[in-house]
Amino acid sequence: MATTKTITTITVSTTDPTLHEHARQLAKTLNLPFEKDVDRESVIPRIEREKNSFLLVVTTQRLELRQLGKTAPGPIYTDFVSGSNAHRRQYGGGRGQPLARAIGLKGGHYPLVLDATAGLGRDAFVLAYLGCNVLLAERNRVVAALLEDGLQRALNDPEVAPIVSQRMRFFGHDARLLMRSAEPRPEVIYLDPMYPPRSKSAQVKKEMRSLQQIVGHSDDDDLLKAALTCATRRVVVKRPSGADPLGECKPTFAISSKKTRYDVYVTQEISTEEPIKNCERETGSAATQDGDTALPRVGGVEGEEQRRYIARTRAFKRLL
Repeated sequence: MATTKTITTITVSTTDPTLHEHARQLAKTLNLPFEKDVDRESVIPRIEREKNSFLLVVTTQRLELRQLGKTAPGPIYTDFVSGSNAHRRQYGGGRGQPLARAIGLKGGHYPLVLDATAGLGRDAFVLAYLGCNVLLAERNRVVAALLEDGLQRALNDPEVAPIVSQRMRFFGHDARLLMRSAEPRPEVIYLDPMYPPRSKSAQVKKEMRSLQQIVGHSDDDDLLKAALTCATRRVVVKRPSGADPLGECKPTFAISSKKTRYDVYVTQEISTEEPIKNCERETGSAATQDGDTALPRVGGVEGEEQRRYIARTRAFKRLL
C-alpha cells in the first residue's frame, strides 16, 4: 500500500556559525534547503508561513527536528544515554516485558533481529540492551539522520557505547533491500509501522504527530510480505491494542499490554504453533530454516556453541 504523507517543508540550519559547513553538507545529502542564519528575525516567520514547516537543526549537542508554530512540541532527537531510553533500560521489565517475549527472548537464546521500521531506535535499543544483535533499517531520510546522530553520540558514553558498537548496526535505507541480501538471514523481523491518525488527536503525543507528518502513514502490507519471506523464525508487528492485524493477516498468536499488542507470525518451517492464515509471502526465494540461527548466551558458552556464536557475531559485524 502506498504511503500517504502530509506535505511538509523541512529546512536544514544550525545555531552555531562554526557548524555551517556541516549543516550545508547535511542539507545536500538529504536534498533539503539550507538556511544559514536561522536566528535572524526574518527567517523563522518566512519559513513558518509554509504549512507544516520544520527545521532540522545542527546544534553543538545534537541534531534536532523542530516543528514551527505556537502549538508545536519541543525538539525531537535521539538520545540513548538519558531520558526515556535510560528509563526503559533500568525499569523496562527486562526479558519479561511484552516486547522481549514477542521477540522470543528466553533461556540462552538471543535472536538476530532486523528492526525494519527503526524510527528513533527505541525498541531496537531495548533489544540490544537485553543481548540481541539488531540491524536497524529506516527508509525516511530525515528520521534516519536523527537516528544515526543518536547512535554516534552514544559511542561517547562508557556505559552505552558497548551496547551500540557491539550489538547495533544502522542501515539508512528501505529494509527490503537488506532482506534480499542479508546473510545470515535475520531470525526475527520487527515491524512498528506508523499508526494511522486517530480521530481524537489529543490521544496522540505531539512528538508522534510531528513524526506522522514527516513519515506519513502506510499499512506496510508489502513490507510484511517481504518479512514473512525473509525471517527464519518469526515476524513481530507492533500494533495499537484495538487495531486490526496489519494487512488483515492473522497472526499465529499475540502478546498484549495495556495500550500495545504484538502480533507474532511464526515462519520457521518446523513449528508446533498454529500456521499463519490469510497471509501471502512475497514471491521470490523462499525463506529457509537455518539450523544455526540461534545465538547462544553471551557468557559461559563453550565448545560447538561457542564456535557458532563467534562465527555468527563476526558475520553480523560484516553485514553492513
